[in-house]
Amino acid sequence: MAAPLPAAALSPYIRTVAVPDPLLVFDRTVLRQRRERVARAWDGHAFLKREIAERLVERLGDVRRSFALALDLGCHGDEIATALGNRTTVGHLIRSDLGQSFARRAGGPAVVADEEALPFAAASFDLVMSAMNLHWVNDLPGTLIQIGRVLKPDGLFLGAMLGGGTLWQLRQALAAAESEIEGGLSPRVSPFADLRDAAGLLQRAGFALPVADGETIDVEYESALALMRDLGAMGEGNLVLERRRGMARRATLLRAAEIYNERFTGASGRVMASFEVLFLHGWAPHASQPKPLKPGSAALRLAEALDTAEHSAGEKVERS
Repeated sequence: MAAPLPAAALSPYIRTVAVPDPLLVFDRTVLRQRRERVARAWDGHAFLKREIAERLVERLGDVRRSFALALDLGCHGDEIATALGNRTTVGHLIRSDLGQSFARRAGGPAVVADEEALPFAAASFDLVMSAMNLHWVNDLPGTLIQIGRVLKPDGLFLGAMLGGGTLWQLRQALAAAESEIEGGLSPRVSPFADLRDAAGLLQRAGFALPVADGETIDVEYESALALMRDLGAMGEGNLVLERRRGMARRATLLRAAEIYNERFTGASGRVMASFEVLFLHGWAPHASQPKPLKPGSAALRLAEALDTAEHSAGEKVERS
């Protein structure tokens, strides 16, 4: 039997094939670069982040307790801090952002941090808030687990992220234009989580009393091209790793804008763009929190509450 050849001798004949990681959906290197770019003119395009931050802080007002130390995960231009204003329910607020430029412009202590690898010690914060940031995370369950880890027992997580119904009008217009001009489809708008999955993700991550609900924010634009420009200025363009590289065909974008204007122009003469926002609410487990009753421990039978007859599972009921 011939002696095996050393790997070095075979190297000219071996082609390395990169196998894509199924967990990697978004290109976070590009995300970081875009964060640095858009930070320079952020104030002129921060209306959506401001609106979502204000709605998130309103929900904090429903919680009757105070939080000594809080984290703003993905602070952008300090919109959560601005929405908090002079509220005394939050003592100290630490900001973090993937982009160094956003962290530098924060009005308080700030850290440059990746949401997929949080650098904070366990049980550090009483409250973690995140607005319009987590929809760019590749491993959302893993990030939620990390958020739960940095919360103190009975600490609160409040998050708001873009959901699956976001920009459905733009998806339709781009798909129609690309099919018509290029004869095929490629990912052009990033995928987002669905509301039906959100509460389950919180539960999987170990949060107690998980709640998820959604709201839709409709925004009017002068035209579809104005919407596309604004998305770029917000850093909310397509980040899917499998997106078509290079510049999109001008003809495709112009045709998509035409289709958008034809289908989605309202009575005002402006086009409508919808942003679905998922609000997430969960607590780090603690012994003092309410627990579900054990099966069979109810003091009142369901039949009595409904004023009806009770039948065992194996008893056949005749219909008259």
